[in-house]
Amino acid sequence: MSRTKLAADALAKYTAGLIMLSLLLFVPAGTLKYPNGWLFIALLFIPMFFLGIVLLVKAPELLEKRLNHKEKRSAQSKVVALAGLVFVLSFIMAGIDYRLKLTFVPGIVVISASVILIASYGLYAEVMRENAYLSRTIEVQENQKVIDTGLYSIVRHPMYMATVLLFLSIPLVLGSWISFVLMLVYPVVIAARIRDEELLLSEELQGYKEYKDKVKYRLIPFVW
Repeated sequence: MSRTKLAADALAKYTAGLIMLSLLLFVPAGTLKYPNGWLFIALLFIPMFFLGIVLLVKAPELLEKRLNHKEKRSAQSKVVALAGLVFVLSFIMAGIDYRLKLTFVPGIVVISASVILIASYGLYAEVMRENAYLSRTIEVQENQKVIDTGLYSIVRHPMYMATVLLFLSIPLVLGSWISFVLMLVYPVVIAARIRDEELLLSEELQGYKEYKDKVKYRLIPFVW
């Protein structure tokens, strides 16, 4: 894919994501005067925009992989669908929560969650720097090698670790405990995704079984 076409594809999906999330938040909230909603959009989409530019310039192949989200494995398709449902419900309930003032998240918690969200983005960017084989779909690519340095020397799935931190922080940035409770389903979904992914990697990626023996923890150091 040419850089121009890749840039157009990335911009189209970026714009679609921005519009979709805005609708999921502000329509249930019944107003555009939802400060936590605007805070979340700024924290999510501003870094995403600049990260996309960096990838387009320095790693267009990786950006193309990240834009591909069609799963080939049926088990993973179900996991992705469930995760998508959790996200949609979580955003909708955050807007309804704000509209009806059902719960209250203290300012210090919102600020702390915002810091965690940005930090998780930093982790995500570091994982992409370390692993050129990252894809949004579960697959073993041609000439793929096991990465066992950096964050990969601590946990086997640092990208998922970053996304768990990211998505658990989002409801708190949005100021909704109801949304946070709904989003607690996400780590369970990710655990199922990891189990299935490791079955594939153990079978098809040379050296992965040895890597599992070397790095004991999948997602959380000293826990799992």
